[in-house]
Amino acid sequence: MHSIAEQVSLKNLNTFRVEARARWFTDIYKEEELKELFAEGRWRNIDRFIMGGGSNVLFTRDFNGLIIKMRIPGITYHIEGDSVYVTAGAGVVWNDLVHYCVERGFAGIENLSLIPGTVGASPVQNIGAYGVELKDVYHSCRAYHIERGEILTFSAADCKFDYRDSIFKRELKNQVIISSVTLRLSLVPQINISYGAIRQELEARGITQPDIQDISRVVSSIRVEKLPDPSTIGNAGSFFKNPVISEQQFVQLKSAFPDIVHYCLPNSTVKLAAGWMIEKSGWKGKQIKETATWKNQALVIVNAGNASGSEIYHFSEAIINDVKEKFNITLEREVNVL
Repeated sequence: MHSIAEQVSLKNLNTFRVEARARWFTDIYKEEELKELFAEGRWRNIDRFIMGGGSNVLFTRDFNGLIIKMRIPGITYHIEGDSVYVTAGAGVVWNDLVHYCVERGFAGIENLSLIPGTVGASPVQNIGAYGVELKDVYHSCRAYHIERGEILTFSAADCKFDYRDSIFKRELKNQVIISSVTLRLSLVPQINISYGAIRQELEARGITQPDIQDISRVVSSIRVEKLPDPSTIGNAGSFFKNPVISEQQFVQLKSAFPDIVHYCLPNSTVKLAAGWMIEKSGWKGKQIKETATWKNQALVIVNAGNASGSEIYHFSEAIINDVKEKFNITLEREVNVL
């Protein structure tokens, strides 16, 4: 029988460092252990939460269900022509995978350097940064379907990827558990410096012909400068999604706010910088009790001391209300709130 612990503290397992307890808790190190776990019927019908690095979750109360902590290790690859298929266990730290690939000249995820979390969570969120999203390099994943009791393979089309979204957050939420992910990378790099900050940093370093190592280093440097280190100050990275609106709505906004930070998308929509709107609403660096927005990036909410999950949640609610009042845009949380 698979071992289950009871009344487990989650404080050191979530990057916000908020105290919450799990009624039941288990670690998964092998795909087969998922089958063992759910062979016992009681675990199929209770609340459960699949945990990777704990970097995209805010616990506002104790969790009266089962937390499944994915720790499946291992990275393998095979090469076909110019393509490299890299498979990593769900428990592999995302940035360790990036480092592994960059070191070997496998191109495609260098722009995703230093994103917190684990590999298993990457397709759920369709993680992205600096002009690249997981869907651009995703090949497939293996996942255990709880009701069917079997391992299924999901292609890119199966995942229904969207901006910070996938089938795993919608129709299949809490129904499947990702055990490994396979990416299709390349031995022929397509260097992406579409985001200005990368270009500026490369110029500042005098690099005119960047390779993927340069891109990874520069992206890591930008992130370290802009974002707080979760090991020293509790946070979950970007707390809100960048809103996507119609061109028509954007034209009206731009007339009221000519300097609004935005990115034009291919399908006649415009992505707005949530951090800019939060800053313009007076929230950058603001602190209430022990919760604050980060001084260098208003998109990040930090636990500045010993804030509770519910204090952080109410702080985020106040930001949403002020941005709505100023811009008539409703920000959406990127973080899972439990």
